[in-house]
Amino acid sequence: MCLIIKILGLEPFLAQRARARLRRMMRGYRRLKAANKLGQIAAVKEVLTNTPVCEPTSYSLHFLGLEPKAAELSIRQFLLVRRVSTGLGEALLESIGSQHEPVRYALPKVWREVLRKQGFHVADCASAWLWAGFIALYLANGIVTAIKLSAMNVMELIHKKNRALGRYAFFDTLGSGNLPVQNEADGNHDIVNWYLRWPQRAQNLENICHSVIDAKTRLITNIQITALSSPLRPFNSVIAELKFLLWSVAACARACLGILNATWWPALMFAEAAKARQIQFQQPKLLAREYLFHNSNWIYRPVWTYAAERKGSKVIFYFYSTNCEQFKTEGKYPSIPYGWQAMTWPHYLVWDDYQSDFVRRAVGLAASISVVGPITFRTGIPIPKNIPSNSVAVFDVQPMRDAIYQPLVLDLEYYVPRNANQFLHDIHQAIVLTSHIMILKRKRDVGSKAHTSYIQTSQSLSHSMHWMEINPDTSALTLIEKCCAIISAPFTSTALLGQSLGKPSIYYDPHGICDKNDRAAHGIAILSNVKELQNWLSTLSENRSSNF
Repeated sequence: MCLIIKILGLEPFLAQRARARLRRMMRGYRRLKAANKLGQIAAVKEVLTNTPVCEPTSYSLHFLGLEPKAAELSIRQFLLVRRVSTGLGEALLESIGSQHEPVRYALPKVWREVLRKQGFHVADCASAWLWAGFIALYLANGIVTAIKLSAMNVMELIHKKNRALGRYAFFDTLGSGNLPVQNEADGNHDIVNWYLRWPQRAQNLENICHSVIDAKTRLITNIQITALSSPLRPFNSVIAELKFLLWSVAACARACLGILNATWWPALMFAEAAKARQIQFQQPKLLAREYLFHNSNWIYRPVWTYAAERKGSKVIFYFYSTNCEQFKTEGKYPSIPYGWQAMTWPHYLVWDDYQSDFVRRAVGLAASISVVGPITFRTGIPIPKNIPSNSVAVFDVQPMRDAIYQPLVLDLEYYVPRNANQFLHDIHQAIVLTSHIMILKRKRDVGSKAHTSYIQTSQSLSHSMHWMEINPDTSALTLIEKCCAIISAPFTSTALLGQSLGKPSIYYDPHGICDKNDRAAHGIAILSNVKELQNWLSTLSENRSSNF
């Protein structure tokens, strides 16, 4: 596609269209802000989270392996990720910014009706055509997925290369930084090492598998850390492959016929159903004892995990962070953020009782939850060796450029330059007054996406002898271990990591926006001015002198 665009010389035209669209979105954001309605789009997403999208029949049991009610919720989860998480907010902003242009966006009919009830003018005919095209693409994707799975099975039956893994666990969507490092002296704060230390994990494992294909196999306490291209393993049975082929042909025909009579969900979910069937026909001994998913992908539970659970595998959802809730403002707690109420994970691993309460508020009191303490996720690169003993680790959230931040349409403007810059200035001032060293670790390296005023602020402070900045890819926990205290932006997880290591730890809110009794702070104190910071840091110095 990119080559065709280049050959036809369409790049300048498309770039101009993209800039014009971005200007409309930013204009829409400013209008919402001026009208004090930044929460309007979040409210729409919340309604969609709780609005059923279709009425699956008993065929859902044969197609997805789920009863109709569970099938609808799975389909809704799938669409919340594919159509609501990204794209919808931008489409609504663009409509608001252009004033007279209706919303043109691929959504099912019942959700288009929700937009109208929420006060948006929807181009129904155009949106219906876009929706039809979206369904057709997913049907094609489903056909390709079924063909690839079948080809994988046939190749295995011919070449017999399916590696025997014995008892194993599988981690979904990890990166190289989440795997154990070669040099144990650099720390072992990755999720794999955390899992190995967790007493309730599956026992007698021979392998821990992940999908980081280019990672080398390692051996830790007689357990191999092994890369797998997919959690779906090929069959070693001809009968299983024949069953899969027959099901694929029948399901494809049904999905195509369904489009003709306006039953769109089999076409949409064909690829997911094929993956579930791969698991259903698989031998239980080739499945993982445990499949683990993390909270970066919290909404959609893959359909195949239901089949794996029925065959004896355990499906676990774990939180590697705690910054999930919106801020309490004006003495009132906001509603549950979009998507969380649609979760259907069978078991949750959380850090503490505060997070357990959040999960129960989202999905119900019957949720199966284990409180396991902080879950470390990433080791990262080694920290510098010259960290002074009076260093204070500072963890902020760098603000993005308006062109990136505004299309997200967050209902509370907090992670913006006004707060982020003052956060750095105030902490540096208190650090200087109490003769500490400020070690800043940004949340992540966002490069040119960072707001220019934030970059200028950090650069101006970098000349101070009390300032030190380390690579964002450094392990937060490793840095915390080397510092005497922790200051975090609300409500990042580093404050709880510091507390777990017995380090003095607070949140700093420079403009007093956060309610000091907000449950999202998990019991961590919230300071809100330089004087409070100075007093807190002075107390730390006095305690160290007393201990010495």
